[in-house]
Amino acid sequence: MTKKIPLHQVSDFDLRLLRVFKTVAECGSFSAAETVLGITRSAISLHMGDLEKRLGMRLCQRGRAGFALTDEGREVLRAGETVLVAIEGFRSEVNQMHQHLRGDLNVAIVNNLVTQPKMRITHALKAVRATGSGVRINLSMSTPGDIERGLLDGRLHVGAVPLITPLSGLEYGVLYEERSNLYCSHEHPLFEHAHHVSDEQLVHADAVIPAYRMSAEAIGLHQLLNFAASATDREGIAFLILTGSYIGFLPDHYAATWVDKGVMAPLDPSRLYFDTKLAIATRKGRRQNLILDRFLDELQLNSHPA
Repeated sequence: MTKKIPLHQVSDFDLRLLRVFKTVAECGSFSAAETVLGITRSAISLHMGDLEKRLGMRLCQRGRAGFALTDEGREVLRAGETVLVAIEGFRSEVNQMHQHLRGDLNVAIVNNLVTQPKMRITHALKAVRATGSGVRINLSMSTPGDIERGLLDGRLHVGAVPLITPLSGLEYGVLYEERSNLYCSHEHPLFEHAHHVSDEQLVHADAVIPAYRMSAEAIGLHQLLNFAASATDREGIAFLILTGSYIGFLPDHYAATWVDKGVMAPLDPSRLYFDTKLAIATRKGRRQNLILDRFLDELQLNSHPA
């Protein structure tokens, strides 16, 4: 497919094909996209063929070797996402004229907040959904850095992140604080002495360190530990703690289930802890969006300057 065909205009049919391509790329294969799209693999293959003919370039390799985007496919995917985001923005603006909530709410949050007892995000999502079937909530779990990038480039409407280093392009509203304690499992030697642990004992105990941004307070406490493993998120930290070989910090609401079962315990909880503010972030200068405004109103945020 070497002949390059200029694209003179983008039709509704092209947009449908771009949405199919985006879904296939996100799923990683035609078969995985079947369930999401609700159409057969053969239909997906026809749609992809139509899009490649329309654009005059091959977008992906498929066959026994598996599915992979070509260099041109990656560029088309990026440009297509920009187009689809712009269309969604247009639809949101038209919604303002009708004062009718209809469209997508793209939300991303850091993992393991579902065990937070205040459940403010859950209640706000419930309120938005109750506005009618015209609202579609797209919820993803991601790292704080990925969430902030998604907000800045317009892929996300709102995100829940730790308030550690606010970015100038985003606005933040404080949701709540969560406390993190240092934990070990019941199979760890420190479990029997959990109420009081010396700094010398900490130095000799292997610890798992987060591979993500931390507050100055959290960094100071982690410097007391013997770095022996790392994890990209809090679930990974929990996995390593439960091996009985490592100690590590976890939010108390997330660790509560294991503590109640007696398989995990906080170490010296009156001393070895830090608090982190969790915040809702949105992009500064964003277009008005009734769905997002309703979500933020339901959260009843306390604003925080960036």
